[in-house]
Amino acid sequence: MAHPWWRGAVIYQIYPRSFRDSNGDGIGDLPGITAHLDHVAALGVDAIWISPFFTSPMADFGYDIADFRGVDPIFGTLADFDALVTRAHARGLRVMIDQVLSHCSIEHPWFRESRMSRDNPKADWFVWADAKPDGSPPNNWLSIFGGVAWRWEPRRGQYYLHNFLADQPQLNFHQPAVRQAQLASTTRNCATTRPSRSRRAAVAASRPTIPMRSSTTGTTTRGRKLRCSSRNCAG
Repeated sequence: MAHPWWRGAVIYQIYPRSFRDSNGDGIGDLPGITAHLDHVAALGVDAIWISPFFTSPMADFGYDIADFRGVDPIFGTLADFDALVTRAHARGLRVMIDQVLSHCSIEHPWFRESRMSRDNPKADWFVWADAKPDGSPPNNWLSIFGGVAWRWEPRRGQYYLHNFLADQPQLNFHQPAVRQAQLASTTRNCATTRPSRSRRAAVAASRPTIPMRSSTTGTTTRGRKLRCSSRNCAG
């Protein structure tokens, strides 16, 4: 049986912002990548892996996504990405894209709705927890980027979990609607952009579970299973 193409493949990672600026605005973009595919192909690589280029406030340089289906204007358009894929395939290069599934931006419509109350349609889409009696965070977990992994949201009167920046609220993958929504985004992206493969980033801590105790061996959330207090959260 034939091995998957990616086993043993040489994959060239491209961070769009710093690769090539095609329009003189000081920011690398998708047309800039397309213009240099001949150079990349000449290196003898099998595929390119493009870091996130989806719509984002750029608090974490594209890993805080406000629209999982849109191309951020600073990088170009969906048509630009389609042209990139077509040209890459013509040169024997496969294209991989990053799928950041475990969190989104605080500017994403899902989070904007979730934070407004505890009983709205997306109330359970993120990892929310009540404060301790003294008002402090639910436990002692730290984010991977340092500092407390919880941020108070006064409109809802609860803390939300962020494994990375506070601008990147953690999605609740125990909620079936979240899984369906992210699957729909992934399926649509693959159907629309025609990548050869996608890389799923930050998946390790994407599914919270019980118990939500403070850590005694280390307070980072990386690699840990977490728990939220919302409906349909513990499974």
